[in-house]
Amino acid sequence: MTETKTALIAGAGGLTGAFCLQLLLQHPAYKTIIAVVRKPLAVQHPKLQQIAVDFDNLQTLPAADDVFCCLGTTIKKAGSQANFRKVDYGYVVGVAKAALASGAKRFLLVSSMGASATSGIFYSRVKGETEDAVMQLPYEAVHIFRPSLLLGNRQEHRLGESMAMTAFKLVGFVMVGPLAKYRGIPASDVAKAMVAVAQQNSRGNRIYLSDEVQQIASSVTD
Repeated sequence: MTETKTALIAGAGGLTGAFCLQLLLQHPAYKTIIAVVRKPLAVQHPKLQQIAVDFDNLQTLPAADDVFCCLGTTIKKAGSQANFRKVDYGYVVGVAKAALASGAKRFLLVSSMGASATSGIFYSRVKGETEDAVMQLPYEAVHIFRPSLLLGNRQEHRLGESMAMTAFKLVGFVMVGPLAKYRGIPASDVAKAMVAVAQQNSRGNRIYLSDEVQQIASSVTD
């Protein structure tokens, strides 16, 4: 496999995004990795180009083949529902539109289990509206990944997530069959599945539930 493709990643400073960035930098299919950031990442690599952008006023993005969007926040961190929506809907859709205008072919998005534009839960409703908006764009392919609870070491401490992670570790082994999609999943495996799916060069829109994301990641050989 020769290095011919360019990948663009948004959200590389987050939990899943950081893993995704490392995988992209190591992958033989990519010659250039463009990370769009608000502030520089403490990562250096010959393939990596960091582009500082204002997500509130995003006009253009460099050309890329595959776009990996790992942008996201929490209502607590955002400070309000309006700010949460600005990031998880506005920033994501803004990146998708700008990248498409620059010629991107595939858009791969980390969403969330339960995402639905008709959900009575604000968080899930925004995630669903974001999915719908992105899938309406004329990409060759849009891949949506809906992980359950993301497992991994975050920079910020989230008490609720820490408690949930402990619970998942205790009962995860009994979550099989229809319950498998609710099992916690390492953020590194979500990133692994995203990069693997991008190499399929398939067309059309596809949503991957958490158990399928795990299966794809498990099938990837290091």
